[in-house]
Amino acid sequence: MTEKILILDFGSQYTQLIARAVREANVYCEITPYHKAITFDPSLKGIILSGSPFSVNDPNAPEVDVKALHGKLPLLGVCYGAQLTAKQFGGLVANSNKREYGRANLHKLVEDTLLKDVADNSQVWMSHADTILELPEGFEVMATTESIPYAAIRKTGEGNPLYSVQFHPEVYHSIEGKKIIKNFLVNICGCSQDWTPAHFITDTVNELKNKIGDRKVIMALSGGVDSTVAATLIHRAIGDRLFGIFVDNGVLRKDEFQQVIDTYNKIGLNVKGIDAKDRFYSELAGHSDPETKRKIIGRLFIDVFHDEAQKIEGIGLLGQGTIYPDVIESVSVHGPSVTIKSHHNVGGLPEIMHLDLVEPLRFLFKDEVRKVGRELGIPSELLDRHPFPGPGLAIRILGDITPEKVQLLQEADARYMNGLKEFNLYDKVWQAGTILLPVKSVGVMGDERTYEFTIALRAVTSVDGMTADWAHLPYEFLAHISNEIINNVKGINRVVYDISSKPPATIEWE
Repeated sequence: MTEKILILDFGSQYTQLIARAVREANVYCEITPYHKAITFDPSLKGIILSGSPFSVNDPNAPEVDVKALHGKLPLLGVCYGAQLTAKQFGGLVANSNKREYGRANLHKLVEDTLLKDVADNSQVWMSHADTILELPEGFEVMATTESIPYAAIRKTGEGNPLYSVQFHPEVYHSIEGKKIIKNFLVNICGCSQDWTPAHFITDTVNELKNKIGDRKVIMALSGGVDSTVAATLIHRAIGDRLFGIFVDNGVLRKDEFQQVIDTYNKIGLNVKGIDAKDRFYSELAGHSDPETKRKIIGRLFIDVFHDEAQKIEGIGLLGQGTIYPDVIESVSVHGPSVTIKSHHNVGGLPEIMHLDLVEPLRFLFKDEVRKVGRELGIPSELLDRHPFPGPGLAIRILGDITPEKVQLLQEADARYMNGLKEFNLYDKVWQAGTILLPVKSVGVMGDERTYEFTIALRAVTSVDGMTADWAHLPYEFLAHISNEIINNVKGINRVVYDISSKPPATIEWE
């Protein structure tokens, strides 16, 4: 049975970072809304109480019975979790009129298991307005900062360990924060740190065999990391009873359709490729509005997939590459409803096809999906590809879509991607793409004047795509790519480079 840590979410923007820190220590964890009932099975080793944008003194502040939880398992309160703990045990928590935000230095007063091997005056990150002004009876202070007298506290006496910190150990700027979390996991909760990609694969394949039984699974594949890894896990469990469908919507990258099909064949997946380019081009013709283009592509994809599914008898389940951020972000900490986002892989299909879902990656983060993919032997050229929008090049062609514009953009984009790889820059940017602008300009080629399209190159650095900075690519590279595109792609005579960050801009132009 896989050991587990539970993170109770009170709405903090940092909750996912706690989970990532726990996973990096090779301990499995799940995030759950604070109000959801907890199953105290033997696999549960401890509970972490997250931060929150609320004050514990707000009338509608989210609450759990910390004393009851303490009676069951070791606890670690983080920021709001610390203040909630202090308040419920009889301490005083109030607004100190000095909001502490940013870097602080942690001064250790006692040597303790939670702060084992953490240096005195180690930098931590604060983000709170409330603070603990008086400790509850039976608690002692372990560490302070310049402005916070109770930066880290613990409950003394008998019973399960109970620790609280008023800083955020999970964030990058808490230099030794992950060491603190690891101390809680290993030295306090007794976790064995055996949750690895290989462990995950073994457990997941066994679970899939039990869940699927002798039924068939159908799955839409995109050539992306998530759907490919999910399909490979399902295939390991049921073999060719997984039926993959890969649709060429006409707005994929150059040669992508055949390359992806070849890769799927190489790793043994049972996948059928559907050439639906003409159908997509026909319906996209004359439409320039980005949202209209997205809706047409989404609707047609569902229609094509559904048509193909009708040809296979006995389909019992729909496979999807849903990953953990899709699940977490759709859960409100103030309501029990759970609505999975519709933007991943095949949004809308479950409702139309009336099939139960099988989602082997729904508890993994993106970087974990890649690690599992490597353990499964999936080629790196697929695992390490940049993110690519679901509507494909349709939202990188500003204006209406024609086969001629798609081919023009495919050629330019292929030369940009190949150049990034040739100059060892591809892995140094988070995402890159080429945009065909609805702008023609005058140029000179040889003795002739030209009037041709403009291409914009985009490259950003990011961690998760939520924020992004434009990549500072070398001028020599940009000069090389500009010449490469203009000299070899007939129809383009001008190349520009996008130096906008997100926010205020977005990564894609549409």
